[in-house]
Amino acid sequence: MNSPILIACAHGTSNAQGAAEVNALRDAIAALRPGLDVREAYVDVQQPDLVDVVAGLPADPGSVATADGGAAAGGPGTAGPSAVVVPLLLSVGYHVKVDIAKAVKSRPGTAAAAPLGPDPRLAALLDQRLREAGVTDNDAIVLAAAGSSNPNAAVSVEELADQLRALRSNRIVPAYGASAKPSVPEAVAMLREEAAGGAGAGESAGGVSVGGRVLVASYLLAPGFFHDQLAKAGADLVTEPLLPSPVLAEIALERYDAALAAHAVRS
Repeated sequence: MNSPILIACAHGTSNAQGAAEVNALRDAIAALRPGLDVREAYVDVQQPDLVDVVAGLPADPGSVATADGGAAAGGPGTAGPSAVVVPLLLSVGYHVKVDIAKAVKSRPGTAAAAPLGPDPRLAALLDQRLREAGVTDNDAIVLAAAGSSNPNAAVSVEELADQLRALRSNRIVPAYGASAKPSVPEAVAMLREEAAGGAGAGESAGGVSVGGRVLVASYLLAPGFFHDQLAKAGADLVTEPLLPSPVLAEIALERYDAALAAHAVRS
């Protein structure tokens, strides 16, 4: 039997490089799991829309097997999902809780996986991007996420920030491109004030020496609108996005497998 389809669902972007990076991520997922049907979908900006992709799934989920040949839902002959939507997103937010959840609910035999983040491997990748950018221990870092109206997204980013703090001694402040506070420019301004010994300095600086640069760590998958805005936030330096990196494809497949395992437990 075939493995369940993996619907790799991204946000969508009008940025050509960003779109190419996400397409390459889908190719990398497929390359890691030969024979797995990996399909393209988006929740905004680009086509095909996730709702249309889910609507076009095979009519009969049937009995499916996992990629390693085991049963997807508790044993041979047990029906499992015909497809798993894997969010190529970095946190639990509106698109995961509403758009993806609604699409999955509309089609029996479809399951949803967790988003890519938070994950210690993403923190390690951010640390790598910071080292590539030449960060020093005296620099302050704004961890810049896209932002969401869903408060769970901020919780995910705070968790990722703690994972990054475990790797670095720098002052690290999470901030957002939209829908959550502080904004990236606000966080940069606050850290500038700390560095100058202003009202924001002192105990809130976490005991880290002030006076260094302010860097923005781009907690974004690929170039696009939000990453472009980071250059306007007033920081000394902005790191490159997370892609390209093989880590993202590995995490995506783990989320897919975990969703199948969870479905098997419930069945």
